[in-house]
Amino acid sequence: MISVVIPVRDGGDDLRRCLDAIARQRIDEQVEVLVVDTDSHDGSRELARSRGARVLEVGPSEFGHGATRNLAASEAEGELLVFTTQDAYAADDDWLSRLTEPLRADVSLAGVYGRQIAHDGASPPELFFLDFLYGPEQRVQRAATDGDLSMRTTLFSNVNSAMRRDVWKRFPFADDVFFGEDQDWARRVLLAGLGIRYEPQAAVRHSHAYTVTSAFKRFFDTGASGERGFLAGGSTSARVLRKEAYRYAREEVAWLVRTDRRRWIPYAAVYELAKFAGVQLGAHHRHLPLWAKRRFSFYPDYWARRS
Repeated sequence: MISVVIPVRDGGDDLRRCLDAIARQRIDEQVEVLVVDTDSHDGSRELARSRGARVLEVGPSEFGHGATRNLAASEAEGELLVFTTQDAYAADDDWLSRLTEPLRADVSLAGVYGRQIAHDGASPPELFFLDFLYGPEQRVQRAATDGDLSMRTTLFSNVNSAMRRDVWKRFPFADDVFFGEDQDWARRVLLAGLGIRYEPQAAVRHSHAYTVTSAFKRFFDTGASGERGFLAGGSTSARVLRKEAYRYAREEVAWLVRTDRRRWIPYAAVYELAKFAGVQLGAHHRHLPLWAKRRFSFYPDYWARRS
């Protein structure tokens, strides 16, 4: 059996689209869907039950990206666990089989994650960002030591991921991380000698319409959680990040020119600078006052509790 886990809060039409895409999957296995709902007021729980999903409920104060997924995994019956989000949906009817088949074929893999393709109408910077991270080439990521940890080796996203239940039991998600629970998990399984496979044929549609301000906050949280993921290798990881940032900037400008989107270059420059500044400030959050961390983050209450 395969268990598909979806954290939900006021999922609305996004959740309906996600559940309907799961129901259309072509796969010769039983599939159960577990929705973990956090205080929805839009009928999300009722919608999920009407589509045959099992619904678990947690209060707002109980929600955590790692803890909530652990709760669902502990209740799931499948030997394979698939994680997605309410605002993502399968790009085709073979998504689930393509995402899970590598786990049955290769026991050295801890997990598999798939491609994310931007929704129709996404901005050019968001289109480029997703193609840069989640391109068309399959790969297997490994890291023998802390020095091998970087944004390329620890990349893993619970927007579109799968793992075996026995691996999750050995390496549950960390309950104490406020963001980036997937990156923290990736670091731990890699250092244990397991691999992570990126499977571009297992694609979902998923993207965000961030403003410059919200992009800054999103990437501040990314940087703050990076010490347990893509920045866990210290100075080596930081050098890789800077190198990738320079390559990203060059390639984005070239892509905007090549695709006749030159008018987006000034906005992209501001937008990407905000993201880079967010990552850098987040990575150095220990040197910032509490008021700044609360203002810069999407999760101000986390920093208040932590203080």
